[in-house]
Amino acid sequence: MLLEDLGWNPRFAAHFEPYSLQGLCPARVTFEGRSIYKVMCECGQISAVPAGKLLHTAEDRANLPVVGDWVAADVLDESPRRAVIHAVLPRQSVFARKEAGDRVRQQPVAANIDTVFITVGMDGNFSLRRIERYLAMAWESGAFPVVLLTKADLCTEVESRIAAVEDAAPGAAVHAVSTFQGTGLDLLGQYLLHGRTVAFLGSSGVGKSTIINYLLGSDIQHVRSVREDDSQGRHTTTSRQIFATPSGALVVDTPGMRELQLWNASGGLGEAFRDIEEIAVDCRYRDCRHEGEPGCAVQAAIDNGLIDPCRMENYRKMQRELHHLEIKQSQSAEQVERLKWKQIHKEARHFKKY
Repeated sequence: MLLEDLGWNPRFAAHFEPYSLQGLCPARVTFEGRSIYKVMCECGQISAVPAGKLLHTAEDRANLPVVGDWVAADVLDESPRRAVIHAVLPRQSVFARKEAGDRVRQQPVAANIDTVFITVGMDGNFSLRRIERYLAMAWESGAFPVVLLTKADLCTEVESRIAAVEDAAPGAAVHAVSTFQGTGLDLLGQYLLHGRTVAFLGSSGVGKSTIINYLLGSDIQHVRSVREDDSQGRHTTTSRQIFATPSGALVVDTPGMRELQLWNASGGLGEAFRDIEEIAVDCRYRDCRHEGEPGCAVQAAIDNGLIDPCRMENYRKMQRELHHLEIKQSQSAEQVERLKWKQIHKEARHFKKY
C-alpha cells in the first residue's frame, strides 16, 4: 500500500523531512489499544511501541500517538517485524475532549480526520442538545461534520426530526439511514473518497459498527443489540482502529462515548451556534450577555420564535463550561509554574550550601 493511499500529503511530507535524515520512515497509526499500537507503512501493518524518550518528554496523553496520527517510526529488522515510534507529526485535525474526571487534560480521540460522522440513533438515543455538543467539538477539530441519524426504520417522525437537526446544525450535512432497510446508505459514498479519512463518533448502540460492516462489505466489527428500556448499547467496540473500504477511503471506528466534556472549543462553539452569533452582532451592547439587557437582538429573536429557547440555554451552558475550563487551566498552569520555581530555589540553596 502506498502512503498516498493512507492519506499522505505534501503537508505531512514537509513535517517529516527532518526525520528522513535520521533514517526513520513515515507510518500511520491504524490501531490504538491499551498501550498497544499498530501502524501501517509501505512495508505493511506491524505492531509498534512508543520510544522511551517520547514517553518521557510527552507532557500528557495529548502528545502521545492516537489512531489516525502520522508518526516517524524505526522499523526494526527482526521477526516478527515491529516498529518504534519516535515522534508524532503535527496534526492536520484532531477530535479531542476533556479527560473524564477532575483532571484538566486533553484526551484526543482521533487525528487527521477529514469527515466526522456524528452518529445518533432515532430511537431513545435521539437528543438535539447532544448533537449540538458534538458539533461544537467537530467544528473545533478541523474536520467537516456530518450528522448521521441511524435507525430511521424505528422512527415515525423521520422528516420532522431531520428538519429539527438541520435547524440545530447550521452548515453541517444531515442524513437519515437505516441499515435494517438499507436506505440512505448510498448517500455516504460522496464522503468515502480514495485516501480520505472519516470517523464515526457517537454513543454506544447507535449503530456505528453496523454501518462500518456495511461499508466494508463484511462483518469485521462485532455488534450487539441495545437495551430495550433505554436504547443504550453495550460497548462492543473497545478500541480505536482504521479500516480500508473498497472505495479506498479509510474509516475510523471508536468506542461509544458516555461522557463528552468540551476542550478548548470556543471556535467550534461559535461555528455550531453561528445563527445565534450572527444575530448577536445586532445587539446594542458589544458585551451583551443576552440575559435581558435593553436592545438585545438575541432576546428579540427568541421572543419572535427565531431561536429555540432550549438551544439558547444549551449555548449558554457550553459557554459557562468553557469559561470554567479556562479558569481551571489557568490555575493548573500557575500551580505548575510555582512548583517549577520552588524546585529551582531548592536546587539553588543546595548549590550554595555545598
